[in-house]
This record gives sequence, structure tokens and C-alpha cells, in this order.
Amino acid sequence: MTVAAAQAGAGLRGQRVLWAAIAAAVFLGAWVCLDHGWYAHGRIVDTPIYQGYGLQMRNGLLPYRDFSVEYPPGALPVFVAPTYFGQPTVPSDYQRWFARLMAACGLACLAFVLLSRPSRPAIIFVAFSPLLVGQVMLSRFDLWPAAFVAAAVAAFLHDRHRLGWLALALAFVAKLYAVVLIPLAILWTLRRRGRDELVKGIAIWLVAVAAVFAPFAVLAPHGLWDGIWGQFSRPIQVESLVASLLTTFGSPHDAVSHNSVGVVGYGWLAGLTTMVELACLVALWIGFARGPAEADRFVRYAAGCVAAFVAFGKVLSPQYLIWLVPLVPLVRGRRGLAASGLLALAMLVTQFWFTSARYAEYIGGYRYAPLVLSRNLLLVGILVVVAWPRRQVDRR
Repeated sequence: MTVAAAQAGAGLRGQRVLWAAIAAAVFLGAWVCLDHGWYAHGRIVDTPIYQGYGLQMRNGLLPYRDFSVEYPPGALPVFVAPTYFGQPTVPSDYQRWFARLMAACGLACLAFVLLSRPSRPAIIFVAFSPLLVGQVMLSRFDLWPAAFVAAAVAAFLHDRHRLGWLALALAFVAKLYAVVLIPLAILWTLRRRGRDELVKGIAIWLVAVAAVFAPFAVLAPHGLWDGIWGQFSRPIQVESLVASLLTTFGSPHDAVSHNSVGVVGYGWLAGLTTMVELACLVALWIGFARGPAEADRFVRYAAGCVAAFVAFGKVLSPQYLIWLVPLVPLVRGRRGLAASGLLALAMLVTQFWFTSARYAEYIGGYRYAPLVLSRNLLLVGILVVVAWPRRQVDRR
């Protein structure tokens, strides 16, 4: 009986290794496709901004003090790393090495998803995700924090809580959206391992965050604060849900702000959408607290929290869809298939209008406003699907 069990276990491990190898090969093949055909035309890239950050750091300048940075300190390594390869002052060379770095982050993200006991449809979705997301994967650094979020989820699901809190801290210092997962992590650790483990986990999170932020808080406090506060004080971005409603059914004025186009005025709408976002997050946190600490519920509510943050935020850039790649497919059952289908459709719609020519027509005359609105409503649909209460069964 022991021999049979060992053989069965070895066979299962062999299947997992095979699926992992196939998924990695598919992911890399999909990634290569991003340099050809449809994906190679009409790109809107952020790598020149990243290249400027990286070269200034290579020249000895201190971020936040000697030049302004709009991202948290945890994002700095991916800006400077490509400058150590090839000819960093040549934009095409920097873009090539940056894309390779993001491909490595994507493979890491896939690996952590595989460690989270995913279904086969989830593996397939993540493996093909470069083709769904499109060219923004090449020129945005969002796979960096997404990989840490995927690592945190995998660690928590395996009850490696201290590793989970460390990964969650690294995700937060790279991009602040990971903060919405902290209440779920608190409840998960408290119920699975008790108060002592929770205290240790929070201490690890605080130490890791302080280690990244503290040097810049001491040497460049005003610049660091301006960079962080700028993310919260931004006007309504033209691609957000509220803005897409305004551009579809009206003709608001827009202006460039924080390296993107925002809608002028409508401060009360910005406050309203923030209140809706917070209300959704609080409802999700309470909903998770009212049920058992089960793996399926943890993944589902984690996907819901990030979906709410994306759908109802004042800013909704196309790369934010990358945040959902390692979370939504992990939701199991018909609910997960429906949410993944909505996410895939939202990605494909975004690819259609987010090209240099069509985006210029959108911000110039709001020509593709209904498409932008449809993408945003699909994201709201993802939130509804994953957060809808499970029907209770009468067990009398």
C-alpha cells in the first residue's frame, strides 16, 4: 500500500512538472509573439520614463531628492537593472532588456500561480496571458508587483505565513495596490495560525516596508511624500470608469497631469468614486470575515479586492489588468470560468483601442468612449461575479 501511494505521488508530481514545463513554454512563445504582427504596431510605451530614472541613478543621482519619481521605492530596481546590459543610453536597447526582465517576472508569476494549486483552465489562462494583455506587458513594470502578490497568495495558501507577509510587503513597496489585501491576510493568519503568528507576520511586513522606505524618508522626505501623494491627489484619469461615463454621454475637458490625461473638474465625482471603492473593499473584507478561512474563499476575495480597486479607482491604466492575471484565474468553478472570460474580453477590448492612433482619437474627440466604457463595465462584472454571495443550501 505504501509503495502504491509513493508511485501515485510520483506520478502526480510528474504531471505537475510536465504541466509547468508546457505552461512556461507557452508563456515564452506568447511573449515572443508580442514583437510581431498586430502587437508590434501602434505601441504606447513607458520605457523612456523608466530609462530616464535608471540612467539618473546610474549617474549617482538620488531618487526623490535629485529628480522626482512617481512610483514607490520598491519599483526602482526594475528601472535601473536594464542599464547594466547592452547600451543603456540607446532606447531600443533599454526596451529590449527591460522586456526580458519583465518576461522573467512573468515566468515567476506563472511559477507562483502553479504553486497555488490552480485548475487547468487557470494554468492555460496565465500561460496565454501575454497574448490577451498585449504590448503593455513589454513596456510596463506591473509584472514586478504582480509576481510578489502571486508569491504572497501561494505562501498563504501553503500556510507559510511569514513568507506571505514578506512577499506582501515587497508587493506593496513596488506598487501600493497590494494594500487592499492586508485585511484578508490579517484574518487568514489569525484564524489559521493564531495571534502570535499574526504579530510576527505584521512585524515582518513593517520591517520590510521600513527597510525600503526609510532611506528615502531620511534623505529625501519631501520628494518621497510628493511622489506618493501624487498618486492619491491625481484628477480623474480619462480611462477610468467615471471618466468613460462622462466621455460617452458628454464632452468634458481634459488636460495632461501626472504623465497621463485627466478630466478637468468633477471633483465631487472623484470623491464619489473613491467612496464607492472604499465601500466595496470594506464589504469584501467583512464578507471574508463572516465565513471560514478556506483557500477558495481567500483566493476569491483577494481577486475581488483587486478588481474593486481597479474598477472604481480614479486612475485605470491598461497595465492594471496585469494585476488580475495571477488572481482571477485561481477562482474555481463556474464562477472562476465566468470571471476569467470577462477578464479575457476586457483585455481584448483594451488591446483594440489602446494603440497610438486610436488612443489619440479617444483623448482628442472621445471617439472610442463606448469601448472604454464597455471595458470598465466588464471589470465591474468581474467584481460582481467573484464577490456574489454563495447560495446557502438548506441542510435540514
